[in-house]
Amino acid sequence: MKLSVLDQSPIKSGISPAESIRESLTLARECERFGYHRYWLSEHHNTEAVAGSAPEVLAAAIAATTSRIRVGSAGVMLPHYSALKVAEQFRVLEAIAPGRIDLGLGRAPGSDQRTAFALNPNAASAAEMFPTQVRDVMAWSSGAPLPAEHPFREIICQPQGPTAPEIWILGSSNYGAQLAGYFGLPYCYAHFFSDGAGTDEALDVYRQSFRPSPILARPYCAIVVAALAADTLEEAEYWYRSRAVMWAVRGRGKFIPLPTPEEAAAFELTEAERATMERARARALIGTGTDVSAILRHMAAALQLDELVITTGTTSPAARIRSYELFAREFGVYDKDLVPGS
Repeated sequence: MKLSVLDQSPIKSGISPAESIRESLTLARECERFGYHRYWLSEHHNTEAVAGSAPEVLAAAIAATTSRIRVGSAGVMLPHYSALKVAEQFRVLEAIAPGRIDLGLGRAPGSDQRTAFALNPNAASAAEMFPTQVRDVMAWSSGAPLPAEHPFREIICQPQGPTAPEIWILGSSNYGAQLAGYFGLPYCYAHFFSDGAGTDEALDVYRQSFRPSPILARPYCAIVVAALAADTLEEAEYWYRSRAVMWAVRGRGKFIPLPTPEEAAAFELTEAERATMERARARALIGTGTDVSAILRHMAAALQLDELVITTGTTSPAARIRSYELFAREFGVYDKDLVPGS
């Protein structure tokens, strides 16, 4: 089973969002050194919690400063954009790093409705066009012909080349699972969005609706999990405080920067929010690398996964890097000789 990364470029208390982006560049190089298969970047808008608003731009910087790891989006929120423009962006990325680019596509706004309209004045109807947009992106990014009746059939998506981005459908509902199956694309479920609710069903829907395609002969399943490993349980608990508080206050409609563990401990919470934190802690994938990896291996086997994607957020860059190193060692992907100079 492959092991990969989702980086949301979290904004942290006391650190500028620009620094969060630069930390992503460093983390990507470290994860390549640890042997991870791919490095994905999320897209969010108008939030104080996430700095990554343009995964295609950040992916270019990471692709240019790495040599082996696959790089891409998880995902581009396609209803915000023109299918042709997205295909062009990722064909440029493919020219920068041939054979290493992923184009993960999502339908959710990744923002509030007002911001969605600021990104695309046709936001109200854009989501309904998602399947058509996916078809067009698939054709333009691969160089395959569009349907004969398509008004833009003669348009060429440059730069052309011998390789093409690997297209994924990402989602947190059965809709994306059905669409991925229909087009014969790999599918990744956002398990961490809802603590696993709906994961089994979505993967079953994907497998049942899958139609073999020139891209895939059989279904290919992945999920994204939020997990944190440290050298001791106490250290993992310490760094987890930040994420727990940030999620608890989202019930107020606030998407705050990731607080430091000390700020999190001092945060004034309601009884309901404390109860939310306790329930979340009971389900949280945190602890030593050995203990958390055992849980993840069991989960992957039960869900029959082909790939596991891990997202980790802490206010300490060193703690986040160490977490990914521990998982890589436990899953056996770490190879100190994999990257020259490591």
